[in-house]
Formats: sequence, C-alpha cells, structure tokens
Amino acid sequence: MAGNTFGKLFKLTTFGESHGEALGGIIDGCPAGIVLDFEAIQNEMQRRKPGQSSIVTQRREEDEVQFLSGVFEGKTTGTPIGFIIPNTNQKSNDYSHIENTYRPSHADYVYEQKYGIRDYRGGGRSSARETASRVVGGAVAKQIIPQIKINAFVSSVGEIFIDKPYQDLDFSKIESNAVRCPDEATALKMEEHIKKIKKQGDTIGGTITCVIQNVPIGLGEPVFDKLHAELGKAMLSINAVKGFEFGSGFCGAKMKGSDHNDLYNEDGTTKTNLSGGIQGGISNGMDIYFRVAFKPVATLIQKQEVLTNKGELIEQQGKGRHDPCVVPRAVPIVEAMAALVIADYFLLNKITKTTK
Repeated sequence: MAGNTFGKLFKLTTFGESHGEALGGIIDGCPAGIVLDFEAIQNEMQRRKPGQSSIVTQRREEDEVQFLSGVFEGKTTGTPIGFIIPNTNQKSNDYSHIENTYRPSHADYVYEQKYGIRDYRGGGRSSARETASRVVGGAVAKQIIPQIKINAFVSSVGEIFIDKPYQDLDFSKIESNAVRCPDEATALKMEEHIKKIKKQGDTIGGTITCVIQNVPIGLGEPVFDKLHAELGKAMLSINAVKGFEFGSGFCGAKMKGSDHNDLYNEDGTTKTNLSGGIQGGISNGMDIYFRVAFKPVATLIQKQEVLTNKGELIEQQGKGRHDPCVVPRAVPIVEAMAALVIADYFLLNKITKTTK
C-alpha cells in the first residue's frame, strides 16, 4: 500500500490500523535542537481522542504517545522521530457482522477490490483512527513554527451555521464546549441537534473553518506546489472530507473582479482579504483562512441495505461505537494537517533563501 507519507522536506509517515496493536509514525526532516513540549503534544491528542463527550464515539482510548527515537534530553536530534500510540480499547467483535458485507459509503468494497483483502475491524487502515498519528506530527510541526497561530473551529453542523466573520470570534472559546464552536449560542444549538440526530440512530455532517495567522510572505511555490494546493491536498486526505475552499471560495465565482480584487495599502497589506492570504500560490502575509466540508459518518445505528461478498443485497444494522457527527473531533486534525503543510513550506522557504 502506497500513499502513507505526507510532506516534501518535513515528512510524516504513518502506520497502523484501528484494531491493531498500535498506531504510529515516523517524522523525518525535523530540525535538530527543537525543545519539544511533550505536554502540548499530549494535549493535542486529548482534543482528538474518542470518548471525550456524549456527542462523540464512546470508545475509550488514552492515546498516550510513546516516543521511540529522534529525541534526546527533550530535544530533537535531527534524526527520524519514531512514535507509537497503543490501542487499548479495541472491541473487534463489534465488527464481526460485517466480515462478509460491505457497508454503504465506506471503503470496505473498494479496499477489497483493490487489495484482495481487508481488515474489517473498524475499517482497518481506512478508519479515522489513523488520524491520531497525524495529530502527533502536527503537534511537533507547530513547535517548529511557534510564531504562526493556527486555529480551527466548527463553523456549521447540518443547517446550523455561525453567522459571524471569523474576525469577530474569540478563539479562546473554541475549547469551552463539546462542539468546539467559539460562538456559544450557536454551539448550544449544534450540540442539541447532534444529540437529536444520535437518538435517531443517524448522523450529520458539518464544516470546519481554519485560520492561520502571522504567516510570513513567501511560503509556497508557483505552478504545481502552490500553498493553497498543498493545503487542499492535506485537508482532502482527511477521512470524510468532501470539500475544500479558501478565501472567497465558491462565493468568489459569483462576484465581479472590481468587487473581488484586494486593493493594497501602502505597506503591502491589503484592504480586504478575499484572496485568503495566498496569491499566485504564495503567502502574502495576510491571514490564511479556509473551510473544510465533512460528510455525515457512514455508519448508522439503523437498518440499511448492504452488499455481501456473494453479490447479494441484504438488510443490516450498524453496530459499534461511532461518532454521530465527526466535526468536533476533527478540529485538531485539521489544525495538525495545516501545521504539517506550513512547517514544511517554512523549512523549504529557508532553504530557498539560503541558496539565493
């Protein structure tokens, strides 16, 4: 299986399955001498881990990270950083009923068609549990670029949206509620809606907005390695993501150029920021902001028609522990993938400047 490594200079390779012994990863290209804040890394894992509230999956995992290499006396050595995250609360029997069936909108069927075998326990490698390793990589990446601030938050659940621009939101309130929405009144509505959907045995989708601030000018490369293209790839690699837009996004397609152009101030900043902090694929020093759309979780705790490996259509009800809405737990994953991209391009830009 290919496609397990992300990044150009600062690279993360992940391994492991949902119900295997452990998940893990190798971070390559991390500069030497970075003093790692292990508490901050573990805090990021606490934000992503299952079982943290009544509106997420009740699988109980401590998600404690164990570093195996690349760190000495609390500092990075410049060699590959290896780490594992043990799985301690697998209930593989919860998935015995799908050993010979393919769940709708899951990766079950295509995995088996492609590889001739699949790990049906929780989806194996296709499970969103794989993202735990990404959060570790992103937490390390954040410590390479501490001056750059990355904040993601839930901006919609179903038809419930925040009706304020991100500039009017207090990011310190993101962690004040289970939904991770910084607008308290909207967060309450979102939480009640998720609980209602959960009682129905159904699921609901939503969006996450991410804002990256204090980005230096010059990150990104022309043509195929544009900064927003890499951010798009990063976000679209996350389980359940169906859409990505940055800056004005699809709304920009409805506008006239005279309304959309970001006019300059004398200091090189712009009066508006419909470009989303990136022009020509290169950061311009303004805030980078984008939105990521997540589909509803595919596993429903209600009966649906499924396909068997004998080509028969039968009725089956989902079992196991699943999120009724994935977006609250996906917030740190979006931040992690954004951090991996920005740290990678930050290091690449330093090399570019050195060689000029």
